[in-house]
Amino acid sequence: MGKKVTPPPIVRQKLYEQPSVFIPKNLLREARRQKSIPAGKVPSVCVLDPDGDIVENLLDSNEAQLNPYWACYHTNMYDFKLKRVKS
Repeated sequence: MGKKVTPPPIVRQKLYEQPSVFIPKNLLREARRQKSIPAGKVPSVCVLDPDGDIVENLLDSNEAQLNPYWACYHTNMYDFKLKRVKS
């Protein structure tokens, strides 16, 4: 017979059916408080730029600015105006 494996304490007695206490608005509120960032607006649409070439181009042409309200610890958000393109 196999040996019974006891889970480590960190995963014992978890209440998976309970809602998470880590609610996004609370996490953002605390990040703003800890980083002294005032409440403000972030864009409703974001462009993911995994390799950074879009941001690099926008910064090089002075078309993007760091968003002062972005409260993330691990990323930056830049704002820019999208120019209308006629086809």
